[in-house]
Amino acid sequence: MGILLDGEASVAEQTAAVSAGGSLLTMVIVWGLFFLAMWFILFRPQSKEKKRMASMIASLEVGDCVMTTSGFYGIIIDITDDTVIVEFGNNKNCRIPMDKGAISRVEKPTEN
Repeated sequence: MGILLDGEASVAEQTAAVSAGGSLLTMVIVWGLFFLAMWFILFRPQSKEKKRMASMIASLEVGDCVMTTSGFYGIIIDITDDTVIVEFGNNKNCRIPMDKGAISRVEKPTEN
């Protein structure tokens, strides 16, 4: 090796500094891609499902057949801002008010 003057660095020190900076950039890119992939796998489908449920609840009409989150089928007979009144069974005596969020599926009546 030669004599180093003040302010000069050896080739090994310069190479180590460059490789450390390169590996840091690579690590940041890998972590960024990891979090982007996790967003597509976890959060995006959940937000799409929320939008689908919100549009389904917004399109509720009197006479629609609905399935509640507890698995009961009924027909909507009245709608207010936050609740619906659902009629269960054939005897027309079982009418239950429930939150719109308790509806998991809607089937529109078909015209014959």
